[in-house]
Parts: sequence; structure tokens; C-alpha cells
Amino acid sequence: MNIAVAADHFDAESLPRASEAGPAPKRVVVAYGFWIFLLSDIVMFSALFAGYAVLMHATAGGSTGAELFNQVSVAMETACLLASSYTCGLMSLAINSQRRHATYLGAVFTFALGAAFLALEIREFASMVALGATPERSAFLSAFFTLVGCHGLHVGIGLLWLTIMMAQLAIQGFRPIVERRLLCFSLFWHALDIIWVGLFTVVYLMGVSS
Repeated sequence: MNIAVAADHFDAESLPRASEAGPAPKRVVVAYGFWIFLLSDIVMFSALFAGYAVLMHATAGGSTGAELFNQVSVAMETACLLASSYTCGLMSLAINSQRRHATYLGAVFTFALGAAFLALEIREFASMVALGATPERSAFLSAFFTLVGCHGLHVGIGLLWLTIMMAQLAIQGFRPIVERRLLCFSLFWHALDIIWVGLFTVVYLMGVSS
């Protein structure tokens, strides 16, 4: 009986409708999706870090990290990448206030510092290969080239991405889609800096002290 009465007084309009608010704004969807991408990238690097930690002493009688790593060059790489993170932050502030010239200036410095980092890393790889320290020489070197090379590949992709975004900014101006892509790039670049800090600590500092 009570159920029948309740059914009589049931008002379908009183229930919230999931569709009333409409779909989530595109900026929310893009941000959510990009964070998922960054987290998946971090998971991948975590696996590479774990592999390196297991194999860092498997030199097969070859050169160790202490013998191969040039701390001056690594310090220069670190300084370039950290400075590029700062200039990227300045670029993000300029994007938020829609100052085109300041955005270009921040992008130019970010690109130059990122390219300098990449050039130093390639020179480091070339010097190691010249000494016979190639990836197939030992498990340690395989893990090293895979981990550090993967990070370097991400930096190279980031530089290409930044170049494309500056072209889009020049053509389309501060359209919402351009701003979203630039801010996604900023998140990506800062994530690479965080990964490099861990890489610098685990690979280079621990490699020299071990």
C-alpha cells in the first residue's frame, strides 16, 4: 500500500538529470586526458629506472659509470634544462596575459636551452661510443642508453612541438585551442625536468659514487 502511494506521488522532474549540465568543457576534457598521458609516461620511466637500478652493476668487465660520466658536461646539461623550465614558466605567464612578444621570447629561450641540453647529451653519447662503450657492450650500458636516450627523445619531441606551436600562434593568435596546447606543452616540459632530476640523481650521482 505504501509503495503504491509513493508511486502516485513520484515526480520524475524532481530527479537530477545527468544530461542537463551537458558535456564537460573541452578544456577540462583536454586537461584530464593530458594528465593521463603524463602519468602513463611517468609509469614508463619508472619501469626504465627500475631496470637501470637492477643492471647498473652488470658491466660485464667493461667500463663503469664512474669511468665514463663527465660530471662537468652533466652539470651543464642540468643547468640548461632547469633554466629552460624557468623560461617555460615565464612563457606560460605571458600566455595567460596574452602578451605575444613575451610568449615568443620565452619560447625562444626555452628552445635554445633545450637544444643546448640535447646537443650536450648527443656529444656525451658520441664520446662514450668512441671509447667502445656501446649499448651492446654490457647490460649496464644497454639500460643507460635506453633510459637517458628515451628522455632525450622526449626533449627532441618537445622542441618540435614548441616550434609547431609558435607557428600556430603566429597564424591563429591566442585562440582557446592554441592556449590549451601551449599550456599542455608547459606541463610536458616541466614533467621532463622532474624526470631529469631523478635521472641525474640515480644515474649520474649514484653512478659516480658507486
